Amino acid sequence: MNSINIFNQDCMQMLKDLPKNSIDLVVTDPPYIVKTEGGGAGAFGYQNRKWHQEIEFMTNGFSNNVLDELCQVMKKINIYIFCSQYQLTQLINYFENKKCNWNLISWHKDNPVPSCNNKYLSDTEYIFFAREKGVKLGGTYYTKRKYYVTHINTKEKHQYKHPTVKPVSIIDNLIINSSKEQDVILDPFMGSGSTGESALKLDRKFIGIEIKPEYYQIACSRLKKFDRQI
Repeated sequence: MNSINIFNQDCMQMLKDLPKNSIDLVVTDPPYIVKTEGGGAGAFGYQNRKWHQEIEFMTNGFSNNVLDELCQVMKKINIYIFCSQYQLTQLINYFENKKCNWNLISWHKDNPVPSCNNKYLSDTEYIFFAREKGVKLGGTYYTKRKYYVTHINTKEKHQYKHPTVKPVSIIDNLIINSSKEQDVILDPFMGSGSTGESALKLDRKFIGIEIKPEYYQIACSRLKKFDRQI
């Protein structure tokens, strides 16, 4: 396969077309379940109406059908999922039923939006990691932390025009820990292409799927430096 294969499609349709047992690692940031009522800012910490409109399409989470399809295409279950606190029960129950080991990694923003009416600050996001028995965890002392503290990545949000873009530095560690060079990394909710940038920079192959044309085009432009054929 090529080093990069990216698609502007619904991931449920595309996942059914991927070969079974072909993916070494999934790193993805699917639609969150967010709560915007009461506290005012929601799980992402943005009161601004423009940001709310941009993340409106993400507020219903995703179904276990997506997880079923991902488990079909992975060689062995080996997956990182950025998520909100409201999705943890779903993910824990699903992967414990699959007899997987799991860990919870947290990303803390040290400069969250100061809106906390009747709730705690929206300063933390989670990365749920599940792996099937027998899947090795590599990396080093420096890449295997479970606790990240950074500023809100405002620069990347504006650069790539995506309200929930994740820091490539965190994704780098996830990929280093859970894959090898030339392994195939999949992101079925590609967004602006952060996982793709990290995978290709680290000499992995990348498959990305994004349903929204505007974000797909941003990812294409972003990843062209790795493959001019995009």
